[in-house]
Amino acid sequence: MIVAETLTRYYGKFEAVSKISFTATSGEVVGLLGQNGAGKSTIMNMLAGCLTPSSGRIFINQYDLKKNPLEAKNLVGYLPEVPPLYTELTVREYLKFCCRLKRVHPKDENQHIEEIMTLAGITQVQRQVIGSLSKGYRQRTGLAQALCGNPEVLLLDEPTAGFDPKQAVDFRKLIRTLAKDKTILFSSHLLSEVQEICDRVLIIHQGKLMMDHKMSQKDGSMSYRLIAQAAPSRVLPPLRQLNSVQRVKTFGEAKPDETRVIVQTDKSQDFISQLFTLLSGLNAPIMELTPMQDTLESLFLKVTTQSGTQTQ
Repeated sequence: MIVAETLTRYYGKFEAVSKISFTATSGEVVGLLGQNGAGKSTIMNMLAGCLTPSSGRIFINQYDLKKNPLEAKNLVGYLPEVPPLYTELTVREYLKFCCRLKRVHPKDENQHIEEIMTLAGITQVQRQVIGSLSKGYRQRTGLAQALCGNPEVLLLDEPTAGFDPKQAVDFRKLIRTLAKDKTILFSSHLLSEVQEICDRVLIIHQGKLMMDHKMSQKDGSMSYRLIAQAAPSRVLPPLRQLNSVQRVKTFGEAKPDETRVIVQTDKSQDFISQLFTLLSGLNAPIMELTPMQDTLESLFLKVTTQSGTQTQ
């Protein structure tokens, strides 16, 4: 499990990541979406322990990354955007080195290397020097090193960069297999890939978490994006009490007299009627009520073209 609490990161005076909070549980694949420079790689680097947050906390399976760095990092496999490869080593030599860093028991090392090479599809190039490999095979080797030690959490930053279409299909199948007993967070510019693989998507814009969206709602629920012209203190308590409402999550930075929420509802209940009755009684005009049936592309464009002053 990953728990990120109000993560913030400055580079000098520039705020690259601003007060981002989210959780990702075992068995869940979470996509991290955003334009170039949105802060995705900075978030990944903080979660992996390569960067220290300016403020905020990170927990990996209940280990505080700051207080228990070795225990937390030992549970994480990380593939950065540029794989950390030693190009003068063969694939097998490199994976042996990575296994020792991850404290794989010497008796288990050879079998473990065989397993992760098979998963990553690089058994046939295990004796080749990494510097001689194609970009796709280098990316696969980077994925194999992330699997060393059988980590419970996988952080994958643009993992399919350099893959041909068949390799990308194989990768998507592998992710769904690995997700059965791991927490996986990965970033990608391919919206179709995220839509196919992910259970949830986090949309980042200018360092801020703009949307935490569940990709499918197989439990008979439905979500709405609601903006009402009234203070959250007036709207949220009674809204959460409606018997048609399952979950309410705020998004963006609302004005003092504005409420911005994603509402997950029970389809068997008449949410729309209950909502209009409630907000009419509160004298809280509805400025927007949008069913969350948009494609991922339309959601992404809607969020990333909003004002850059919004935050979580």
